[in-house]
Amino acid sequence: MTPIELVTQVLELIAALAAAPAFLGWINQCRAWLQNRRAPSVFQPYRNIRKLFNKDAVIATDASPLFRVTPYIVFGTMVVAAAIIPSMGTRLPLTSATDAIALVGLLATARVFMSLAAMDIGTAFGTLGARREMMVGFLAEPALLMVIFVASMISVTTALPEIAERLATQSLGLYPSLAFTAVAFTMVLLAENARIPIDNPATHLELTMIHEAMLLEYSARHLALMEWAAALKLFNYACIGFALFIPWGVATGHSEPVVLLASIPVLAVKLAVAGAGLALIETLSAKVRVFRAPEFLAVAFLFAVLGLLVHLLLGA
Repeated sequence: MTPIELVTQVLELIAALAAAPAFLGWINQCRAWLQNRRAPSVFQPYRNIRKLFNKDAVIATDASPLFRVTPYIVFGTMVVAAAIIPSMGTRLPLTSATDAIALVGLLATARVFMSLAAMDIGTAFGTLGARREMMVGFLAEPALLMVIFVASMISVTTALPEIAERLATQSLGLYPSLAFTAVAFTMVLLAENARIPIDNPATHLELTMIHEAMLLEYSARHLALMEWAAALKLFNYACIGFALFIPWGVATGHSEPVVLLASIPVLAVKLAVAGAGLALIETLSAKVRVFRAPEFLAVAFLFAVLGLLVHLLLGA
């Protein structure tokens, strides 16, 4: 491990932990502006997390150790995922040990523990949310893997940092396959992060919520970790999209430290544009019924397959 790799890794982890709540707050602020409402502060997620950490936890009497340890596991998996994704630089210590497929498995691990913890208490809403979450994950993961396969076939590697480096350093060209997979990835991002049109993170309607239904029994520090992990997951998915489709601006190869520092404002601009775009999509969309979610994710999978076919048949 070289010093520049260590510095890149530390900077990326600090940026992920610090910027993830702000990214979520920026999306909420843009949504409020687009809907002609008074916008909350971009720092509101930080205040919510701090308030929850200062409260005393209330745990159900029937809760098993799994329920208590799940927030730490979910938060830890999101931190490890942030260490794999090249948000600022491609020279990361974990590049040789993990790839994009392992990253999908890591995200699936967090989903499984959340679903098990939601069913652990035995409440109706927790079990309902867990089943819906597993259904969404079962349909979204194949589409996400197909998106990664297309990018890996273009760059001849499955390591996400190397994919970003090769796409960023090769000559600029039009890739219709990446255009189709970008649409698929956007749909998967919305579904995996409980955003409209699949779920609405701003509501607690019992018959429609998915992600929030699994968090109803959590409080205090446990809920703070789960909320922070949700913001980290959204941040990680955005950075995966940057690595696959707009990798320019990251420090590649044996770049100088000044190049690594220059990647910080580039990442901030990308997050600002992506947050505004997600807010626009959510504002223009209506939440679909739960039984229509498979159709939505089937379309995402078809877009990813179409991108794969375009690459195989046309080489583009």
